[in-house]
Amino acid sequence: MSDTKRTGIIRDINGPIVTVELPGVRSGEQVKIGELGLFGEVISLRGQLAVVQTYESTDGVRPGEPAQGLGWPLSVELGPGLMGGIFDGVQRPLEKIALESGDYIRRGISVPALDRAREWEFEPNRELSPGTKVGPGVVLGTVQETTTVLHRIMVPPGVEGELLEVAPAGEYDIESTIARVRDPRGISHRLSMYQRWPVRKPRPYLRRDDGISPLITGQRVIDTFFPQLKGGKGAVPGPFGAGKTVVQQQIARWSNADIVIYVGCGERGNELVDVLESFPELDDPYTGRKLMERTLLVANTSNMPVVAREASVYVGITMAEYYRDMGYDVVMLADSTSRWAEALREVSGRLGQMPVEEGYPAYLASRLAAVYERAGRVETYGAGSGSVTLIGAVSPPGGDFSEPVTSHTKDIIETFWALSKELADARHYPSIDWVTSFSKHVQTAAQWWHKEIDPDWEKRRTSALALLARDAELSRIVNLVGPEALSDAQRWELEGASLIKEGVLQQSALDEIDTFCSPQKQFALLDLAITIYKRGAALIKLGVPVSELQHLPLMAKMRRLKSMYSSEQLDQVLAFRAEVDHAMESVRIEYAKHGEQV
Repeated sequence: MSDTKRTGIIRDINGPIVTVELPGVRSGEQVKIGELGLFGEVISLRGQLAVVQTYESTDGVRPGEPAQGLGWPLSVELGPGLMGGIFDGVQRPLEKIALESGDYIRRGISVPALDRAREWEFEPNRELSPGTKVGPGVVLGTVQETTTVLHRIMVPPGVEGELLEVAPAGEYDIESTIARVRDPRGISHRLSMYQRWPVRKPRPYLRRDDGISPLITGQRVIDTFFPQLKGGKGAVPGPFGAGKTVVQQQIARWSNADIVIYVGCGERGNELVDVLESFPELDDPYTGRKLMERTLLVANTSNMPVVAREASVYVGITMAEYYRDMGYDVVMLADSTSRWAEALREVSGRLGQMPVEEGYPAYLASRLAAVYERAGRVETYGAGSGSVTLIGAVSPPGGDFSEPVTSHTKDIIETFWALSKELADARHYPSIDWVTSFSKHVQTAAQWWHKEIDPDWEKRRTSALALLARDAELSRIVNLVGPEALSDAQRWELEGASLIKEGVLQQSALDEIDTFCSPQKQFALLDLAITIYKRGAALIKLGVPVSELQHLPLMAKMRRLKSMYSSEQLDQVLAFRAEVDHAMESVRIEYAKHGEQV
């Protein structure tokens, strides 16, 4: 779009929807509204009239006040200085805004996302020289953005041609010229260390690839039972109080992604305050540095403007794509897409569009799909492979998974971590229901687990899920007629499932030892639980009463083992296998002797 600014006047105001007379304005263009200078974007055109949705409240704005088209769509600034930042839904830096306007964002305030005064140490790409042909994604040089993240300064999309010059090593601010490129038409392009990109337009890449390695989150029920690949699409649906935010925060804290982007979209302020206060204090388990050195946050709480809430997801995914283009594996967490969909519904109602399911607009499914499809593992233009893993929380009213946002999301994503109110009420966390959850990545993840951890991973996982399914069947019988109706073998199946649920699936985010669990420890715990069950089943066939096995000291220790030893103390976890073997063998010998005496 052109940078030419156009002027007009306000004709009508309906909440965040403003009709302006603005000749020559384009659909999608950003507009400044009224004397306050509120920002918005054109969403439809009716002759000389443009319908604008504003990112801030229009209280006090009157028809007849001026409107100005800015010449570009809603865009984000991409360059050094993003990492470790906290932004609102339209990428305004909240820490800088707090210095200017206090605890509340003053309407019309405009603060650039990137610091213009700060200088960065630029190291040019030694392989480039004047006369070299360059194109989108070619790395011009690097900047050490944080100790953890090396920021690659790239030729922006849409620019290619002959490289005329690259700045020598030194300190530059983000607006300084660090390269010049002459395109085939003879036009010279001045390149700086940052670029602008419209948030609703996916950034280009060379080609899309399939995911090849799992996103390790340190959460056993996710990594072992319902794995997510890097570049995959996942959802965490669940009713109020089931622990969606905690699950997403655990993924943000412990995942092995290079970059983490957390988007708080319409959630309660106290939950986001917890994120904003706790994340800067956390240490990165992979680098030993502060977690914020590879994390950025987008905060749009429930009391912030509804239209900016809809924009916040696009802002987050665009920044994720930018770091993906540098060759990084990025995980983006959106909490929650239900609040994002509610923003769509409110704006749609203001526009008078025909509502469909539960008042949502007819384009809800296509908008959801368009956002999730921006995730993926790709071959970039100049930095090898990179990925964006998108995980969205969904908040179905009353826990009804058949409502539109959840049902449409379920059709789009590849990993579904369904949270259960019953499990949460029973203090079983994470409350991910192993019956209704699923992952389409198991076969691919198995290749990694078999190579890196143990070739029996898939067998152990399948055995555990089969035992949990059998537990669900037997539990219904117990509820109807009581445990006395079950045989010892069936009661032992219930005990084995209980071992898996309490000794493997349960994991407290507040437990310093168990909040993170390495893949090695995950498999060791699962293997021990399955081994205990199988050894016990063999003993029951010999006639050992189930009550005797239930009261073995090893049963209680198996349930506590996860919190007794950290991932660094794997040897102690593995040593428990000898205790299991000794105890089970002692029982077998005792009953073998008893059988001989009889």
